[in-house]
Amino acid sequence: MKDSKSGKPKKDARILENKELNIWEALIPVIALVGMLAYNVYVFGDDALSGSNQFILLLGGAVAAIVGFFNKVSYKTMLTEVAENVKSTTGALLILLMVGALAGTWLISGIIPAMIYYGLQILNPTIFLAACVIICAIISIATGSSWTTAATVGIALIGIGDALGISLGMTAGAVLSGAYFGDKLSPLSDTTNLAPAMAGGELFDHIRYMLFTTVPTISVTLIVFIIIGLTLDTSGTADIDSILTSIDATFNINGWLFLVPLVVIFLIVKKTPPLAALLIGTLLGALFALLFQPEIVAGITNAKSLSFQSGYKGVLKAITVQTSVPTDNPALNDLFSAKGMSGMLGTIWLIVCAMVFGGIMDGIGALSRISSSLLAMAKSVFGLFASTVASCLALNVTASDQYLAIVVPGKMFAKAYRDRGLAPENLSRTLEDSGTVTSVLIPWNTCGAYHSGVLGVSVGEYFFYAIFNWLSPFMTLLFALFRIKIKQLTTSLAQ
Repeated sequence: MKDSKSGKPKKDARILENKELNIWEALIPVIALVGMLAYNVYVFGDDALSGSNQFILLLGGAVAAIVGFFNKVSYKTMLTEVAENVKSTTGALLILLMVGALAGTWLISGIIPAMIYYGLQILNPTIFLAACVIICAIISIATGSSWTTAATVGIALIGIGDALGISLGMTAGAVLSGAYFGDKLSPLSDTTNLAPAMAGGELFDHIRYMLFTTVPTISVTLIVFIIIGLTLDTSGTADIDSILTSIDATFNINGWLFLVPLVVIFLIVKKTPPLAALLIGTLLGALFALLFQPEIVAGITNAKSLSFQSGYKGVLKAITVQTSVPTDNPALNDLFSAKGMSGMLGTIWLIVCAMVFGGIMDGIGALSRISSSLLAMAKSVFGLFASTVASCLALNVTASDQYLAIVVPGKMFAKAYRDRGLAPENLSRTLEDSGTVTSVLIPWNTCGAYHSGVLGVSVGEYFFYAIFNWLSPFMTLLFALFRIKIKQLTTSLAQ
């Protein structure tokens, strides 16, 4: 998935060790952070991500720094690791800004309204959630990117679900379940390439071996969403006909608008850098806005007609700041509003602060100590798998980065799997099942922050409904417990 963030896989990422640090000292910053975040969310509720959580992450970093000072770690070392961590998110931050820009031009051009317009006629509440999973899975496999999937079709599906009266958390959970299924299996995804590289395996062996746990997990996910759809109370569903009439009266809806998202998907499939693909999508959205929605563009600047100046100003406002397109239907007014690049600044702030905490934790050797302690607890084959899962989850929470949740456990556990006679596919599959997919469940992780910001739904709202994401680690542990498809270094399966 990291191709969405633009970074190259951190195959050579350093794992700093500190023999002076014991496990309890390494856990002090984690315990402090979790405690402070829990209280902060209790006090601020949904507003916690507006800024207070970001400062709490900095306080957690300060606690880690104090632990480091007491264990002979220099300020320079910690600052160097923070700088490396922040540097690694440069691509992600630029992508976030471009996603905000794209959402703005796709709104005023009528692309998102067109997706909602036609989607409402095709999808109904009974099949909607399951359809979200399937649609996002297909797009994500084709692009290799859950980030691109969420930023394009995901945004449209959120709008359709909202118009159908379906919980935003449900829709976001279905979108992310499908997006991460595709991301996890696509050979175009960086994490799919990174996991076998860390474990010492081959890409397509890794993908084939992941199918054993991934197919049952996505099957359960689809069954649950089908059941939810069949039992969904749609008594509050909006009047579809009036919504369609309002959209048609406000925008010039036509099939040509779909050329823009198709071009973006084509570029991603052709391995165009996501940042470039999204920039092209933003510019094409702006062009289509001028061609198909001139009155809306002029209206953004309160101009009576479209001119070069009003067109320029209207497009730039949609790209950079919050823009709304009013309709005669109150149910659509909140839906047809985009925050532009400025709307992504809170998420960017969160990511930077998370990288400060993760960088200091790495700099003082806490990440290495935590992973080593988990490895030492592995006394059996199941214990080895469980320790890997726990390590991936711990890194997603503490390092706030999906890459480190694959790289650190991958480096730490590769030899242990070989010593137990286990093929590298076991490790690479477990890294994906517990590192890749769970990153989106952590609010301050780069993935959780990104998807929450792009979809406009907090992690707390979609956590339960991101069924594929939280079920995957349990599935891999279930296979390990009952020795199902545990491949040995020889060609025979474990007995």
